[in-house]
Amino acid sequence: MKDTIALIGAGAMGGAIGARLVETETHLVVYDRDREKVDALVSKGAVAASSAAEAAGKARAVILSLNSAAIVRAAVFGPEGVSQGARPGTLIIDMSSVDPESTKSLAAESAAVGLRWVDSPLSGGIPKAATGQLTLMQGGAEADVQEAQAILGGLASNQTHMGGPGAGQTTKMINQVLCGLGFLAVAEATALAEAAGVDVAKIPQALEGGRADSALLQEYMPRFTARDYRRTGRIDNMVKDLNAAQDLARLSNTSMPLTAICAEIHRMLTAAGLGGEDQAALMEYFKGPTKELAR
Repeated sequence: MKDTIALIGAGAMGGAIGARLVETETHLVVYDRDREKVDALVSKGAVAASSAAEAAGKARAVILSLNSAAIVRAAVFGPEGVSQGARPGTLIIDMSSVDPESTKSLAAESAAVGLRWVDSPLSGGIPKAATGQLTLMQGGAEADVQEAQAILGGLASNQTHMGGPGAGQTTKMINQVLCGLGFLAVAEATALAEAAGVDVAKIPQALEGGRADSALLQEYMPRFTARDYRRTGRIDNMVKDLNAAQDLARLSNTSMPLTAICAEIHRMLTAAGLGGEDQAALMEYFKGPTKELAR
């Protein structure tokens, strides 16, 4: 019988992670404050827990999929948290996007109570989780990362050990800078193409294999064109990650002017009530300029 793995956090991303783990025959016990989200995974074959502590107490390893460092800390060290129920030596795999400094602190505090920590943020979102093709960037001790990689093998097609605690999250911040700027560039290009009257549907095909080609272009220009805002990520989560990247830049005295502009546009959309929408809703930023140019 396979070892039990606990999952704390069954939101949009956590739910996709949990569904894939169950599909690959992982014995999964899950906890989320929202019982409906837990029930969705139970219907697929997972087992419900009444608290993070209970879930951790039944598991060899605990996967976290949560929205912020504060929530991660509460889930691990708060009342009925993971640390209250986990056995000594339990491996915690944090797949959340958390700033590197908080991650280093969480890893140190976990070690102080006999728990092991690997930060393993992801790229690829819900679609890649569903097919087991996530890209994972990991930080932690070599042996712990190797164990985490074995556990997460059914979720990922690319796993890279980047260094000690926090190194995975640092790499995720770099990933988010590239993604944030990439989403914005494709949205801006889509707006120009629409306003100029070119057949936007042909652009991904026309640019395929050239220097401008990318996975973002191929996936998102059609979605931008169709105003397909089905959620596979959130604009406000990108704000959180770009904020963390800017904090990291300040610590290292690195100039990031393009990231600053990108973050401001994401913040503007969040302030306008679009924070919970997918990145495809970036097209809302170009509504006014596009209409003016079209005239």
